[in-house]
Amino acid sequence: MSYLAIKHLHVTCVVLSGLGFCLRGFWMLNESPLRQHRLARVLPHIVDTLLLGSALSMAWMSGQYPFVNGWLTAKLFGLLAYILLGTMALKRGRTLAIRRGYFCLALLAYAYIVGVALSRNPTIFF
Repeated sequence: MSYLAIKHLHVTCVVLSGLGFCLRGFWMLNESPLRQHRLARVLPHIVDTLLLGSALSMAWMSGQYPFVNGWLTAKLFGLLAYILLGTMALKRGRTLAIRRGYFCLALLAYAYIVGVALSRNPTIFF
């Protein structure tokens, strides 16, 4: 598979992952039973697996790696923050107010990751 095809897959998965997170966050905020639907629990894992696989493939094909390239290191730490904040927002937050706060922080982490990816600058917001 060509680098360009993998990059298109990666960008598509980024958009799908972000939209899916927003939708699940909307359902969480409205306490909708749809967030417990089987598809809502399984599909994010499929999309995120494709996202991670395409990212690793692009890193290998381009020879750019975290801890070598600063912007990729920033994306990696942004991703870890996004995962932790998203988990707190959708599953682990004890109250709706706490989950709402974590949801907003997770969206900021997502925006940071996308901003760093587009600019290749880890200090995009500073």
